[in-house]
Parts: sequence; structure tokens; C-alpha cells
Amino acid sequence: MSFPTLRLLLVGPLPPPAGGMANQTRQLAELLRGEGVQVEVAQVNAPYRPAWAGRIQGLRALFRLMPYLLALWRGCGRADLVHVMANSGWSWHLFAAPAVWIAWLRGTPVVVNYRGGEADPFLTRAGKWVRPTMRRAAALVLPSSFLLEVFARHRMPGRVVPNIIDLERFRPAAVPSEVGDGPHIVVARNLEAIYGNDVALHAFARILEHFPKAHLSVAGAGPEAASLAELAQKLNIAGRVRFTGRLDREQMATLYREAHLMLNASRVDNMPNAILEALASGVPVVSTAVGGIPHIVRDRHTAMLVPCDDAPALADAALDVLRDAGLRARLVASGLAEVRQYRWESVRTILATAYEDAMRDVRPQLT
Repeated sequence: MSFPTLRLLLVGPLPPPAGGMANQTRQLAELLRGEGVQVEVAQVNAPYRPAWAGRIQGLRALFRLMPYLLALWRGCGRADLVHVMANSGWSWHLFAAPAVWIAWLRGTPVVVNYRGGEADPFLTRAGKWVRPTMRRAAALVLPSSFLLEVFARHRMPGRVVPNIIDLERFRPAAVPSEVGDGPHIVVARNLEAIYGNDVALHAFARILEHFPKAHLSVAGAGPEAASLAELAQKLNIAGRVRFTGRLDREQMATLYREAHLMLNASRVDNMPNAILEALASGVPVVSTAVGGIPHIVRDRHTAMLVPCDDAPALADAALDVLRDAGLRARLVASGLAEVRQYRWESVRTILATAYEDAMRDVRPQLT
């Protein structure tokens, strides 16, 4: 299809705060505009107007939802195609589902781009509500073969359109630093229970027994910030741990280039950009083998994979990488080769085909 002739309504969150889906929404809008697409964004997390409405629970949902629905109605009337960035839970019901139904009512084809890591339990609970909505969508696109399998089990066929990684921004350091006796380790997930940051802290405490000068940067924000800081104190590692808060994409790219290793201890996951960005930055990754992660990296080839909630295993794998220069070099080289499939030049054609099929209503039937 010809991108420059397309008028697209992109539905999703935008930074701030920076996060996986918000960053992907902003990046996709920028890349498509660079191709000449007329992109209008219906922002699901737009600032409250007036600002004081955001401080009143219950009322604040109404103050955000009503302008959002109005923006959807108007935007769908101007667009040739609607692209919805979708997630699980209330996010689906409040934002994604209304976008699909309004686009259907206005006769505008819609592509649902689902990205939630808890898809299977969500669809098990709410599949009877999700399927009627998906029958109104022209296409379901998913960032990984893992989610493709999950949705197929719930009788909703889709196709894979991978995440996009900016390889110009996320790139290796010009001169990689030696690990030495003080490696810099990074955790780059939101501070929520599903991401296992407590396990990462326990693993780091074990790493410090062998590398006393190591230091850990925890880049993220969330409801567990205070409890994780308290855990660091209890483990006597607080002096070696820095909680950076949420970083923007430039700051994250810089942090990766300063790192020697990334730890990812998530308990639930789909296709975490954090892992792909670390690989693109030449940083070896030690991760739990949960959800879609084994679909994007291979153990001891592009990353080290360990069981969930196993701090000793996470620490042991990290120590293997830090001690073995040959293993580290192989992981870095393989990771850099692997992430090339996520560059815009590779994803662009796949996405364009999905858009073209959606506009021609070429899709498998839901059962």
C-alpha cells in the first residue's frame, strides 16, 4: 500500500509517563509520519482538564473518558484506518473496546494491536466479552508468536507484527568498558509485583558476594518503590543500589551503554522491549523464561534463561556471564544479530501488508 495516502487514527497512551506501550505508540506515530502518513493520535492517558479532576477518584475516570470518546468519534470520521494499541483488564474495557465499536459504527476499518502480558488469564475471564468486539475489528496484530498462540487458543486468529526497536538510539557503546571487579548491572522494569524486582534484588545480593564493587541501577517507577527500597536496606545492599525512577528513552539508551549486564526477573511477560533494547545496546541479558520471552531469545545463545522466582539461579547465570568473557561476547554478538529483525526497515513492510489487508477486509474468521 502507499503510506503517504493513508489517514490513520492511532489509539493508545503517550509519555509521560514513559513505558513500553506509550513509547511504542509515540515511536509508531513518529515513524509513520516520517513515511508521509497523516497520523492523528487519540490519547488514552491525556492530561486531566481541569487538572484538579485528576485528584478525585471516580470523577477523574469520567473527565478522561468523555473527551476520549469524543476524540474517537471525530477521529474515526476523518480516518481511513484505526490502529488500536490494546491491553488487558480495565484498559481493554474502557479504551480499546470503545475504539473498536466506534470505528465499526462509523464504518472505519480497525486494527487491534494487543500487547498485554497477561493475555491468557484475561481472555479466560473475559473472552466472552472480547470476542464480540474482535468480530468488529478488521485485523488482530500481535507482537509475538507467543501471543499468537494464546489468542488462537481462545479462538481469535491474528498475525505477528513485531515491536519496533530504534537501533540508532539503542546501540552499543563506542568503546565497551571492561567488567573488571565492579560491574554495572541494570534492571529496567516497572516497580510492580509481576516484574519480580524483589527477586532481582535478592540475586544482586548474591552477586555482591563475588563482586563486592558491583552496583545495580533499577530504572522504573511503580507501587512497589517503597517496599523495594526497604528490601534493599534489609539485604544490606542499599549502598550499591540506585533507584533511578522512570527514565525517558534517551536516558535509558545511555544507561544501557553504561551497563555490563541486564537482569530481568519478571513473573509474567509477553515481548518486553527492555530485553530487546538491552540486546540492541550490546548488553547481555539474564532473564526468567516466562511467557513470551523464550519466543524472542534462546538460552545461552541470545540470553541466559532461568526459572521464575529463583534468585540463586538468576545470580548464578549472571555470575557465569560476568566471569566468562567468551560467553559474554557470544551473547552480545548473537543479540545484536537477533534484534535486526525489529528495526523499522524490517517491520515496515509487515505492517503495511496488515494495514492493506484490513482495509480490504482480508481476515480469518473468528469462531
